[in-house]
Amino acid sequence: MHRRDFLQQAAALAALPVVGSQIRSASARFQTKPLVVNGARLNGWLAQFDGIGRTPGGINRVAYSDADLAGRAFTRELFAQSGLQLRLDAAGNMFARVPGTDASKAPILIGSHVDSVTDGGNYDGPVGSFAAIEVARSLAEQKVRLRHPLEVVVWQNEEGGTIGSKIAVGLLTPADLDKVARSGKTVRDGIGIIGGDVSRLSEAVRKKGDLAGYIELHIEQGGLLEKAGRQIGVVEGIVGLRWFEITITGFANHAGATPMDQRQDAMLAAAKFTVAVNDAIRSETGRQVATVGRLNVTPNTTNVIPGQVVLTVDLRDLDQAKIDRFTARFEQLGRDIGAATSTKFAFTQLVNSAPAISDSRLLTVIESGATALGLSHQRMPSGAGHDAQEVAHIAPMAMIFVPSVGGISHSPKEFSRPDDITNGANVLMNAVIAADTVLA
Repeated sequence: MHRRDFLQQAAALAALPVVGSQIRSASARFQTKPLVVNGARLNGWLAQFDGIGRTPGGINRVAYSDADLAGRAFTRELFAQSGLQLRLDAAGNMFARVPGTDASKAPILIGSHVDSVTDGGNYDGPVGSFAAIEVARSLAEQKVRLRHPLEVVVWQNEEGGTIGSKIAVGLLTPADLDKVARSGKTVRDGIGIIGGDVSRLSEAVRKKGDLAGYIELHIEQGGLLEKAGRQIGVVEGIVGLRWFEITITGFANHAGATPMDQRQDAMLAAAKFTVAVNDAIRSETGRQVATVGRLNVTPNTTNVIPGQVVLTVDLRDLDQAKIDRFTARFEQLGRDIGAATSTKFAFTQLVNSAPAISDSRLLTVIESGATALGLSHQRMPSGAGHDAQEVAHIAPMAMIFVPSVGGISHSPKEFSRPDDITNGANVLMNAVIAADTVLA
């Protein structure tokens, strides 16, 4: 073993054992052998859960649907089987609390969600939720008690816009309550359907200091880990997101009778802009991404030059300054292309979500846990949104990724291997143990 690797291993193992007086006298054993969960049990739960909401098109446990209710009932049973007393907050989020040895400490929170997208897969959300339950159960079975209380959470309606976690940090607006979920029910009605109480949502809000920290295990939903041959992703942060709707106005005219040099073709301008966005985003090194994802063309007729195109741009990066810089660049591209094509570009910002940066202490304990378990790992951003980005408004947070086969997610073909899921849960448990010593 190289000296650097030896030192990293020693530091990682040293970080794991300090979990309070309830560890019997097994601290020395933990220094040489980290704890592990019951991986067969965890993966068995996921296999059973696969049948809930399964349709020919994929998993459909969309928020507030009958399948979502069935999934939540299954999850409630897992809480009960694991000796965890379930508490439902006014938003409909599921919580269970394991007391720590120091009642003055704020809890460490772990969990995820169990709702799905339309025609999705079985791993986005449930892996983190069930792993959190398994970690709490395994710690109890191995008679490990933390100084901090440990809380397990299953957030409601993550896929509809991190609704449950937004409520928990006080960021849900009255307008959000009238948004319609994919089940056809409003968020307002859905909260009542799952057992919450819209009139008492303020009681579900937590403030800064109420949590010591939050760690969420999740599938990667991309292919970076698989490509790199790494077993664990240590998430540096969740990218900022900026969505634009861009209206390009030209002039609709006859496709046969209008000479090419006399046209104000909004579709041509849209095509040039789409290519220009792609070229711009690829022109510098980094992990920034931009996508032109939707075009609506007017009048959308074969023999008429398009007079208007409305398109969207999805821009993401972990660096807020880079997001701002590309925003300005895209706007300049619109002005330049508009001048060249005799069209006008109007930008409207639809979404502006700032990057959520992971806590450095939690990154260290995750890396330490992975190293102690002998698992290869790398730091990486999350290109998708998660409940962790909401919790970051009030508490230190970090995320753990496990590989997604083929980089596929939000698809019936979404799959993470059982060994990878077990690895992720093991890292989560040891990260929680180590976090117990580094968090206030």
